[in-house]
Amino acid sequence: MIGGSPGASLILDEGLIREDDSMTDTDTDGATTVATMTEPLIRTTNLTQDYGSVLALDGLDIEIPPGITGLVGANGAGKTTLLKIVLGLLTPTLGTVSVLGSLVSENPIGIRERIGYMPEDRCLPLDQTAADFVGYAAELAGIPSSEARRRSSETLYLVGLHDERFRYIGDFSTGMQQRVKLAQAIVHDPELVLLDEPASGLDPKGREQMLDLITRFGEFGINVVISSHILEDIEATCEWVVMLDGGKLIRSAPLEPPAEGDEVSVEVFGDPGPLIAALAKLGVQATVEGPIVRVTSDEGQAFECVRDALAISESSVRRLGVSLSSLEDLFLEEAGG
Repeated sequence: MIGGSPGASLILDEGLIREDDSMTDTDTDGATTVATMTEPLIRTTNLTQDYGSVLALDGLDIEIPPGITGLVGANGAGKTTLLKIVLGLLTPTLGTVSVLGSLVSENPIGIRERIGYMPEDRCLPLDQTAADFVGYAAELAGIPSSEARRRSSETLYLVGLHDERFRYIGDFSTGMQQRVKLAQAIVHDPELVLLDEPASGLDPKGREQMLDLITRFGEFGINVVISSHILEDIEATCEWVVMLDGGKLIRSAPLEPPAEGDEVSVEVFGDPGPLIAALAKLGVQATVEGPIVRVTSDEGQAFECVRDALAISESSVRRLGVSLSSLEDLFLEEAGG
């Protein structure tokens, strides 16, 4: 757990909903970027980390807006190094980074008080109960003991461990231990939460539950940056994506949601044949590219046509969007194949 402040609890306050004002823009250095109207959560300027034999970060200029952001890249892309610098645990070779409007170099402890951090590594005390550990994390953040116990109970309820809160962490499954790490990251009501591979080691059910929890953070007004190599998880949870490759920024832009337009792409579970047949009955042109069905409409009603065809064919949607491609395809395209 990295710091915190004893402010009013966000955990059960569903009235705190984040607003997001952004507009598209272009970058002059080859990376795809989008400018934001609001103050960014994280801003880096010429951020460079040179370990001598390895250039981990190479002149990064990034602005991460409020919301849920995915930080993606292959192993060695610089994701972990960037998180360490954001947390003030590593001093960059060159450049600056500001978090929540403050320079990390000027006030690293003050910034950590406003951030929650869920590490990837196994780091939990197995001989403590979940309630004791999360309560201890709250006290480390400066929250009084009685309030810390209440926060611990509320937070463990939020992550689905209320009934198990008095069990020893050593008796927990991997998925349950991941939830404990998540709970300690948010017990002090941080303004920003950094999650490092939150679904690592989870079975499909546990992974789905973890992603659902992360998605709910947006409903509570909690800003999140997720570092993950599982691109499908980023697609399922994030509104914005930052792509790194070899320490360089190759993309910083929103993930497009489904929208109306004259072209819509859809991927369904199983055979797309029934969907294609239903589209044909509606008189809609469709092309198939691998698992993706692309639908065009001269009247700008492609989305409505896809919706109706899905209902007729009783197909289950896996992904739906405008000019849909997988995040993996996008990463390979931006990284030059």
